[in-house]
Amino acid sequence: MAKKLIIVMANTDPRNGEELGAPFFQASVAAAMDYEVEVICTATSGALMKKGFAEKLHVKPGSPKTVYQFIQEAHEAGVKFMCCSPNLDLFDMSKDDLIPECSGIVGGAYLIEEVMESDCKVMTY
Repeated sequence: MAKKLIIVMANTDPRNGEELGAPFFQASVAAAMDYEVEVICTATSGALMKKGFAEKLHVKPGSPKTVYQFIQEAHEAGVKFMCCSPNLDLFDMSKDDLIPECSGIVGGAYLIEEVMESDCKVMTY
């Protein structure tokens, strides 16, 4: 049985707030079940790792809870967040621009190696 879950946010578009709750909620649940959990933000969702970005977003219009608060809760539950390296260029970011909950920057080879070489399961959003 896999001990690690990797959630890849590649098709999740931050412009559609209702798409953002499920990945973070699922990550938090898996971490609470004592799985090692990593969320890799790539493509458009990479903007979520930029300071100040997710703080302006809400899963549901009118909700007082921001997407950044979902990220913080997942991180507190033990979820590791990673930013895909091309996002730095795509969103004019440097490492200093990343939210404190982001554990690091990874390239495409990282995900491929994790999937092929380790005992993990992958969910994509």
